[in-house]
Amino acid sequence: MAVYNLGSINIDHVYRMEAFPRPGQTLSADSMVTNLGGKGLNISVALSKAGADVRHIGAVGAEDAQVQSLLAPFDLDLSRVALLAQPTGHAIIYLDQERENQIVIYPGANGAIERAHVATALADAGPEDWLVLQNETNANDIGLAIAREKGMKVALVAAPFDASMPALMEIVDLVSVNEEELRDFEAATGSSFRDRTDMAFLVTYGAEGAEFVAGGETHRVKAHKVTVADTTGAGDTFFGGFMAQYAAGASVEDALTFASAMAALQVQSMGAAVAIPDRAEVLAFLKG
Repeated sequence: MAVYNLGSINIDHVYRMEAFPRPGQTLSADSMVTNLGGKGLNISVALSKAGADVRHIGAVGAEDAQVQSLLAPFDLDLSRVALLAQPTGHAIIYLDQERENQIVIYPGANGAIERAHVATALADAGPEDWLVLQNETNANDIGLAIAREKGMKVALVAAPFDASMPALMEIVDLVSVNEEELRDFEAATGSSFRDRTDMAFLVTYGAEGAEFVAGGETHRVKAHKVTVADTTGAGDTFFGGFMAQYAAGASVEDALTFASAMAALQVQSMGAAVAIPDRAEVLAFLKG
C-alpha cells in the first residue's frame, strides 16, 4: 500500500516580528529564515517520517539548484517531481510574538503541472493505494479523475480554502480541515458537517486538539501542552502523521494519538518540513 501525494513544493521565507503589519504599515522583522515547505512537501515529509510508503507528485523550477539540493536530505522518492521552466513556488510567512502566522503564496511550478505528468506518476497505483490532494497545485481535478479510474481512495487537505473546495470535498473519501475551513464549508453548503454521514472529516482545533467524524461516530484527541516556537506546518504534520497510520490499518484512536504527538513535537522547533520529527521520536514522546 502506497500513499501518492500530489502537492506543492515551496521555498519558505519566514520573518519573525512582534506583530503583523497593518495595511499601509512598514515593519522591520527580527529575523529571517529560508527553508523548504509547501503543504505538499510538509505532508510528504510527515508521511515518510511516520512510516508510510509515500511517492510525491509535484514540480519545481529546473533552474533552482538550491531547491533540489535542499530536497535531498528529506530522503523522499522524488522521481515523480517534474523540473519545469517556471520558478519554484514560494511562500512569505510572517510569525508574530504569539507564534501565529500569516502566509502569502506564489504558485510558480506548482501551478503548471500537466495531466500527462500526473498520469505517468500514478501509472503503478491501484485500489489499495491512497491519493492525497491539497489546494496549492493546479492539478486536483486531474489527480482525482485518474485516481478514480484506478479505484484509489482519495484524501483532501482542504487548504487553502476557496470556492472550488466544497464541491471537491463532497466527492473524496476523507477531508482534513481546520476550524476556519470547516466554517467556510458549512457556510457554503448550508449544513453542519456532523450531519454529513457520507463523508469522513478530520478536524483540527489547534490547542484544543482534533477529532475524526465519520458515519455518525466521533473520536477526539487532546492536544499536548508544549512550548510553541512556530505553528507553520503543524496541521500538515498532524494530517501526515494521522494518514500514515490510518492508511496502514491502525485504529482511528491510535492514528489520532500518533498525529497529536507528532504535531506537538513539530511546533517546538522553527520551520515547517525541517521541524517534522521521525517515528522513533514520536513513539518516545508518547512513552513519556
